[in-house]
Amino acid sequence: MEDKIFDCIVLGGGPAGLSAAMYAARGNVDTAIIDTSSLGGQPVNYLEIENYLGFKSIEGFELAEKFEDHINKFDIQKFTNEEIQKVDLVSEIKSVTTLKNTYKAKTVIIATGASSCKLGIKGEKEYLGKGVSYCAVCDGAFYRDKTVVVIGGGNAAVEEGAYLTKFAKKVYIMHRRNELRADKIVQKRAFGNDKIEFIFDCVPIEIIGDNKRVSKIQYKNLKTDEILELNTDGVFPYIGFCPNIEFFNGQLIQDERGFIMTDENMRTSRFGVFAAGDVRKTPLRQVITAVSDGAIAGVNAVKYLEEIKEAQKQGAMSI
Repeated sequence: MEDKIFDCIVLGGGPAGLSAAMYAARGNVDTAIIDTSSLGGQPVNYLEIENYLGFKSIEGFELAEKFEDHINKFDIQKFTNEEIQKVDLVSEIKSVTTLKNTYKAKTVIIATGASSCKLGIKGEKEYLGKGVSYCAVCDGAFYRDKTVVVIGGGNAAVEEGAYLTKFAKKVYIMHRRNELRADKIVQKRAFGNDKIEFIFDCVPIEIIGDNKRVSKIQYKNLKTDEILELNTDGVFPYIGFCPNIEFFNGQLIQDERGFIMTDENMRTSRFGVFAAGDVRKTPLRQVITAVSDGAIAGVNAVKYLEEIKEAQKQGAMSI
């Protein structure tokens, strides 16, 4: 694999990456996808998606399967469960080094997505897997007839909180503001659920347990500065997403939160490098916008390769 140079490598096998790879492959470009896990991305963790056009309601895992099944129609090489060690986006020929191989390409599309942001409070790391979870769909069944606290006020927090009521006897949703950011239809459902209670104007400051399991959460009321405690069996933080950019820092222009800056064609600050989906700075992070980003990135990667080929014929340009 060391000697092979792909036309395009797509980093990430979620909606943005799969869409980008499909559009690149349809442009007769030799394309590969590299992912640190299996394909599918964030939708795999969603119980239900009801805002993806064409499906009134579909399980996240099922939608991810449909995406993967679709790209199997094209000649796209897939390298999954590869632990990335280093990425070179600066050189003329880009490279991605994993524990297994070094992959090279003329263009790279970054679609590595984003992960749940951490609270950054005492006890969060210590009780991960012992009462702290970032995936209600994955771990909700462990909290049957128990009490849990969800942190956040956006769609993810409120929807996952509602999902947890299928198992937990009580779900508290704690938000730092006095009103939710979730879509109105999502809010309406949550306010109508008698298992859910909201704690507004409060932030968590410590997760407490007995070294084996979470037993309570300590939090602060931002209006009164009062420090309070609440007994709970689990804490589910949903305070937004942080970009997965560990191997790209310093090579691209990013915003203050680390999201990659692109233009409308998904081009980054490096020639031949594009970014799509949740990893880039964007006003909306949804499955449908990630797929759209991927399409734009894939098409423009093909155009870039064609421009290079034409310029090289004329001897007027290098990559």
